[in-house]
Amino acid sequence: MFTTPFWQRKSLAEMSWPEWEALCDGCGQCCRHKLEDADSGEVYPTRVACQLLDSHSCQCSDYADRHATVPDCIQLTLAKVAAYEWLPTTCAYRRLYHGEDLDWWHPLVSGDPETVHAAGISVRGQLVNEKELPASAELEDYLEESPWT
Repeated sequence: MFTTPFWQRKSLAEMSWPEWEALCDGCGQCCRHKLEDADSGEVYPTRVACQLLDSHSCQCSDYADRHATVPDCIQLTLAKVAAYEWLPTTCAYRRLYHGEDLDWWHPLVSGDPETVHAAGISVRGQLVNEKELPASAELEDYLEESPWT
């Protein structure tokens, strides 16, 4: 069959749904709340996770039905990859869109879903679930210092 991995021989637009989904490295960065500076357009990540993010696995706890709980949860598409400047530079979709290959820690390369965590790419242990925030909390209180670029 093929010896070249699908992500090296197909464009994002050519990938099947299972291939597209397999590109997700399980970092959980998409499930991190972000705020955009209205003046500069820069996007700042917060230390707050979506209520559905499992903080250990960095996976959605209800992926198939997530829109029922979180109606504005994004469905990443090719058009959105092109438009979302806030996607981390480590994101497989962003990397492939910009002609880069997957990094060594990506589970499709390493064969191990734990390498994304071992490499420090994931949000494992870094975020507080939005349901655990005090009632008076504002996302601005949980901003990271640097914007995503």
